[in-house]
Amino acid sequence: MPTTAIAPAPNPVPTRPPVVRTRWHALPEMRWAAAALGLFLLGLLAQVSGAPGWLSWALYLSCYAAGGWEPGLAGLQALREKTLDVDLLMVVAAIGAAAIGQVLDGALLIVIFATSGALEALATARTEDSVRGLLELAPETAVRVTEGAEQTVPTAVLAVGDEILVRPGERIGADGEVLSGASDVNQATVTGESLPAEKRPGDEVFAGTLNGMGVLRVQVTRRAGDSVVARIAALVQEASRTKATTQLFVEKVEQRYSVGMVVATLVLFAVPLALGEDFREALLRAMTFMIVASPCAIVLSSMPPLLAAVANAGRHGVLIKSAVVMERLGTTSKVAFDKTGTLTQGTPVLAGVRLLGSLDEAEVLRLAAAVEHGSEHPLAKAVVRAARERGLSVPAAVGFAAHPGIGVSATVDGRGVAVRSAAPGSPAGSQNDSQAAPQDTGNTVVVVELDGEPLAALSFTDRLRPEAPAAIAAVSALTEQPPVLLTGDNAVTAADVAARTGIPQTRAGLLPEQKLGLIRQLQHEGERVTFVGDGINDAPALAAAHCGIAMGAASDLTLQTADAVVVRDDLNAIPAVIALSRRARRVVIANLAIAATFITVLVAWDLFGDLPLPLGVLGHEGSTVVVGLNGLRLLREKAWR
Repeated sequence: MPTTAIAPAPNPVPTRPPVVRTRWHALPEMRWAAAALGLFLLGLLAQVSGAPGWLSWALYLSCYAAGGWEPGLAGLQALREKTLDVDLLMVVAAIGAAAIGQVLDGALLIVIFATSGALEALATARTEDSVRGLLELAPETAVRVTEGAEQTVPTAVLAVGDEILVRPGERIGADGEVLSGASDVNQATVTGESLPAEKRPGDEVFAGTLNGMGVLRVQVTRRAGDSVVARIAALVQEASRTKATTQLFVEKVEQRYSVGMVVATLVLFAVPLALGEDFREALLRAMTFMIVASPCAIVLSSMPPLLAAVANAGRHGVLIKSAVVMERLGTTSKVAFDKTGTLTQGTPVLAGVRLLGSLDEAEVLRLAAAVEHGSEHPLAKAVVRAARERGLSVPAAVGFAAHPGIGVSATVDGRGVAVRSAAPGSPAGSQNDSQAAPQDTGNTVVVVELDGEPLAALSFTDRLRPEAPAAIAAVSALTEQPPVLLTGDNAVTAADVAARTGIPQTRAGLLPEQKLGLIRQLQHEGERVTFVGDGINDAPALAAAHCGIAMGAASDLTLQTADAVVVRDDLNAIPAVIALSRRARRVVIANLAIAATFITVLVAWDLFGDLPLPLGVLGHEGSTVVVGLNGLRLLREKAWR
C-alpha cells in the first residue's frame, strides 16, 4: 500500500494556502456605495416622516455625490475617448429626474449602480487574494544538495538541474523528477487525485505538494516561476480577465438605447427652441421626454428578477455571485464535472474484503486496524473507521514501521502483521497472490499479512455522492445533451465513476492546464460550458468556463474563482439553479416587453400630444413598479422546483 503512516512535519503545514481576505471596507468603491445607500435610506426616512423638504433633498443630493461621482468621472473620461458609458447616462438621467423634482428616482438609480460596481470590485479583490494564497503553497526555502553538502536556499533561486532533498512531512520546493528514494506524495492540489501518489525514481513531482513518510532526492526540472502551481495562478488571472468583459443582455440594449435617448432629448429641446418656442416650455417637454424615455424601467426589467433568483438560490444553499452569473447560467448548453470531491465525497471507504486465509473478516479488520491506528494516510483512516463501525475491539500494536512505497508493519498480539500495496507497479505488488490483485474497477487494493502469509485483500473506493446519478440525469434533460467528466485521476477510476453516474464521455489524467484547454475547446466548438469542481487544480477551468460552480468544501482559490458556490454540497442544486436561471431570463424578456410598451406609449403621447408632467411621471413610475413586482415572483418557493 502507499505509505500509510505519514509523519507530521515539525511545523504542520496547512492543506490549503493561507488567504488574507480583503475587507469590504478597505475598498473605496464599497465605502462610497455604503455611504450612498445610507444617505438614500436617511433621505427616504426624512421624506416619509414629514421632515422639512430641504432635509430630504439635501440627503438625496448627498447620495448623488457619494455614489455618482466615480461613475460620472469614469463616464466623462470615456466620453473623451468617444465612448458613451452607460453609468454616465444613469448619472445624467438621475440629475434630470432631480431637475424636475423626482429626486427619489434618481437617488435609487445611483444606489443601484454604485452597489453593482462595488460588488464587482470586491469580487476582483477576493480573487487576487486567493491567487496570492495559492502561490504560498510552495515553500519559501528548500534544501539544495551540492557535492554531498546540504544548503537551505530560497526556492526562487533554484535552477533547472539543481538537486533538492525533501524530508518526511515537507512540501516539495520545486517541480522535478525523483532521483532516489520512495514515498507517497499528496498532490491533490495539482491533480485532484483523492489518494496520495507513490513516487519512486523517475517519477514527476510538483512544487507545493506534500511529501509523506519517505525521503526523496529530486532534480529540479522547472524554475519557480514556471512551476505547475505558478501556472495555475497565471491561468486563473488570465481566464478571469477574459470573462470580466461579460455584460448583462440588458446592458447591451441600454448602450444603443441610451445613445438614442440622449440624441432625441437634445433634438426635442433644440428644434422647438430654434422655431421660436418658449425656453421653459421647450425645456419642460424635453425633460418630460427624458423622464418617460429614461431606461429606469429597462434597468429594473433585469435586476429584480435576477436578484430575486439570486436570493431564492441563496435560500436553497447556492451562492450566486452576481446578476450577470444568474443570467449566464440559464444559457448553459453543456456541463462538465470534476470527479474527486464533486461527484464523489473525496474520502476513501472500505468497499470489500476478500479473504485469502483462515481468519474471518472481523479478525482481519481487527488486526489491520491495529497496525493502521494513528496513521494519517486516508486508507489507514478508512480501515480504522470500518473496524469501529463494526464495533470491533482494536488491540495495541508495537514496533510500528513504515516502508515507503511498500506499506506498514507492526507486532499485534505477539505476531507480525503487515499491510502493503497490491498495486502491480509497487515493490510489493510483484509478490502478490493473483487473487489479491486489484480488479479493473478503479478500486485501490491492499493486502493484509500475518507472519508473511496473506490473510485478505482489502479494496477501497471513493464513495459516490448518493444524489449524483439523479443530478446527472436532470442536467442531461435540461441541456439536452449528457455532461462530460474531466479529472486528474486515473482512467480506470474515472471510467468506473462515469459508468455509475451515467456520464458517457470522460477525460482522465488531466493537469490543470489540460482541463482549461478542454473547456476552451468545447467553447470554441460553440458550447456554453458550466464547469463544476472543488479543487485548486480546478480553478483555471472554473475561471474560463461560461459559468464556474464550486462545491461547498472547495479550496479558497476555487471558491473565489467560481461564479457560484453550492454551500450545502448537494449536486441536485446544479440542475435546480440552471432551471431557475432560465425562468429568470424568461421573466427578464417579459419585463423588457412591458417596459418597452409603457415607454412607447408615453413617448408617443409626449411627442404627438400634450403629456402632463405628473401623468408622465406616474406612467414612468407605474412601469417601474409593474416590472419590479413581476420580477419578485421568483422569490416564491415554487420557482426553485
